[in-house]
Amino acid sequence: MQNKKYDLEDRTLLFAKACIDLCKLFIRNTINIELISQLIRSSSSVGANYREANDSTTKKDFYHRIGICRREAKESKYWLELLLHSNQNISDNIEPLVDEALQLARIFASIVKNNH
Repeated sequence: MQNKKYDLEDRTLLFAKACIDLCKLFIRNTINIELISQLIRSSSSVGANYREANDSTTKKDFYHRIGICRREAKESKYWLELLLHSNQNISDNIEPLVDEALQLARIFASIVKNNH
């Protein structure tokens, strides 16, 4: 169990870092600036809330935080899809992160489903 915890902490950190790196590639225009801001907030929130969950003192708080992780991963996928729509020229950079956001959301959903 310990290894899984740290693997997911690392994975969520890598996801946030990859989103930050991706955002450096976008042309700064009115649309992208707003979408970038939203993506940075949601993608970094996934890992932050996962760490909070791991430090929870109660099961209720743990599952509440994991639920937030799931929602933030789904929100990240949404912003990535909008960025993909407005930046088709770098779709190869965006699509893997869309997939990772979906995988993270599924992992967090599974944690809640399998432990309730």
